[in-house]
Amino acid sequence: MSLRRKRSALYARIPGGADGRRMLWIALINKMGTGLWMGAAALYFTLVAGLSVAEVGVLLGVSGAVGIAGAPLAGHLADRFPVTRILIGAQLQQAAALLALLTTDDFALLLLYSAVNSLADRGANVLTKLYAARIAGPDRTRYQAVQRTVSNAGWAVGGLAGACALAIGTTHAYQALLLGNVVSFLAAAALTLRCAEPPSPSRVVSGSMTAGPVAATAPRPASNPWRDRSFLLFTVTEAALFLDDAVLQVGIPLWIVHATDAPHGLAPLLMVLNCVLVVCCQVPLSRFGSTPERARALLVPLAACFVVGCAALTASAFGGTGLAVAALTVAAVALTFAEILHAIASWELSIALAPGDAQGAYLGVHGLSSSAQRSGGPLLVTAVIAAGPLAWPVLGAGVIVTVAAQSRLVRKRLNRQRAEASRAPADHVVGVRPAGYDTGS
Repeated sequence: MSLRRKRSALYARIPGGADGRRMLWIALINKMGTGLWMGAAALYFTLVAGLSVAEVGVLLGVSGAVGIAGAPLAGHLADRFPVTRILIGAQLQQAAALLALLTTDDFALLLLYSAVNSLADRGANVLTKLYAARIAGPDRTRYQAVQRTVSNAGWAVGGLAGACALAIGTTHAYQALLLGNVVSFLAAAALTLRCAEPPSPSRVVSGSMTAGPVAATAPRPASNPWRDRSFLLFTVTEAALFLDDAVLQVGIPLWIVHATDAPHGLAPLLMVLNCVLVVCCQVPLSRFGSTPERARALLVPLAACFVVGCAALTASAFGGTGLAVAALTVAAVALTFAEILHAIASWELSIALAPGDAQGAYLGVHGLSSSAQRSGGPLLVTAVIAAGPLAWPVLGAGVIVTVAAQSRLVRKRLNRQRAEASRAPADHVVGVRPAGYDTGS
């Protein structure tokens, strides 16, 4: 097979057409830049800007808390304006905020610029997810899996390049990493400018009038996620299921150092293993979450993987170096598969449970779950580490309870949506808005 035919065959397997492929390039460039900077950020603030360790902690914590507002704000705007234009604005905001870091070593200004960057970062994540849902249509789960694979590859490449620069250790090396991230956002914005705007269900619903009896009624108001108790509860359970991220990135490295006989160099190797598994397995496993019902079924193996990971972390503290390395490897693999399965289920369910007339607003609220985990997850994980080895099974039990609650909630909501869909023709004739989204389960 010729190179052109191979490329055509590969393109045919990627949903979303040319714009979908272009958005994958954007994800790759974006994450390469982020990988360059994230590993050096804390060191830059300490060694170049001259902040104390306590000041760096406050800066990262406060800016992360401010960023929580970015997800619902971006989702709200995306239901009213073209998502590509808002995404470009977020990318340019990130570039400007990061570039401003080079202009000062004043703590207050560094905090301000970091918060502005964090706000745009969380908003851009929601906008990218929303664009993928609209451009890929029914193939959104597979597209999201491809996009996540590409993003992890970008993280790995950027991280390795950043590690090489950090080996130099000069002020100019740190500044170069920061500038590399700025350039990545500018390049991403230029590519996003070439992406077509996908159809928006919310603007179609709110801006069109149909013929017949319903034409005599005013356009119905958009659904409000803040009044939708069942979706808010779903978002709360999601925050708990995102804990695999904190365990992998914060918990395992600290556990290796403070509770096991494993060599400290194992920590970065397990992070590489995590990236490799995501790149290799995310797309193949995405077919198991192609519908809401199948996505809900993934919650059981997700919980099982998390529990196995927690049990392995406990075992790693009760033995020599060999047992610790083996148990920690099992933990990393199990938690990585929990991460992969949750990414698939969370993506499909967050779209399926959101009404079309306020899809952006609902995804924005759902984005609070990962933002909240980023702020609270490390605190919870460090508390578990301080409590000792037997605290890991307790965390695993908490995830089992959360999965059971989410599964029941999703089942009831999907049943209600099916019932409303069967009543939809009669409702549209008399111009009545289907009930259910603004009520509890």
